[in-house]
Amino acid sequence: MEETAADHRSAQGTVGRDLLDCQADLDQARERYRDLFPSPPFSRKVTFGVAAAVTAQAPGCTTEQLRPSARTSLWIFGLDYIVDTLATEADQVHDAVQRCRSVADGGRPAPGDTLAEFLADLRDELAAAPAYGMLQPRWRKALDRMLTAMVREWHWKTSERPTLDQYLDNADNFGSTWVNITHWIATCDERILACLDELEEASQRVQQVLRLYNDLATQERDRTWGENGDLNALALVDGDEGAVQRTIDDLLADCRRLLEPLRDRCPHAAAYLHRQIEFSRNFYVRRRDDYWDRM
Repeated sequence: MEETAADHRSAQGTVGRDLLDCQADLDQARERYRDLFPSPPFSRKVTFGVAAAVTAQAPGCTTEQLRPSARTSLWIFGLDYIVDTLATEADQVHDAVQRCRSVADGGRPAPGDTLAEFLADLRDELAAAPAYGMLQPRWRKALDRMLTAMVREWHWKTSERPTLDQYLDNADNFGSTWVNITHWIATCDERILACLDELEEASQRVQQVLRLYNDLATQERDRTWGENGDLNALALVDGDEGAVQRTIDDLLADCRRLLEPLRDRCPHAAAYLHRQIEFSRNFYVRRRDDYWDRM
């Protein structure tokens, strides 16, 4: 059936309401765990950006269905700020990561540890989803990959820089696959369950694309934040944007190859990953935008 102008306006209005509802929930989380999200650099710009991303990638999902992935995305920003900006010694990074791993394994956070408290609340809310028991090992493994990758990148910043290939192999520090698994637990159906291995493989490739899109927009910030700055793909290729774009093009071809067989078998999840690419291309490359406030 052909969409009318009224249908289109109605759909746009629904998306707008979902975005505002999602941002309101993220603002509540930012206030509840305020020690984890100091201002600056955290403000409503961060929560708006996260809400815009999750609602654009999963149209048709309710606010309740979006809440786990949206809050998980916000939590990653808090962890990233601790590791990439605040930590000046390796022990600080390893301590933060160990606290997260303990909570992910069922431990309780120490009083006042807002990083661990927020993660424990994410874990407990997600545990109410019917698919959590089956998919918890996958969720836990993806979280561990992200934490390991963050530690590795912190050490790279204080020692020998990686090659671009090594940097891309470490793209789990971006965290989007862990967020995607969280979303699939919250919205799981039989099609998603049947395709999870292929979806996660595609997500890993998409994650590399998003990492590079992010780097194209944030190279100036990455040079100045924290004691040692932050790694950026452009710095690894002497500022050659063309080299990074060629790598993105190759990765996008892989994404198409991996997603095409899933379009019939698991259409909603495949479309979700495709929209992730499109949103990030628009956000980072065309608009040259960033989630963070300036310090």
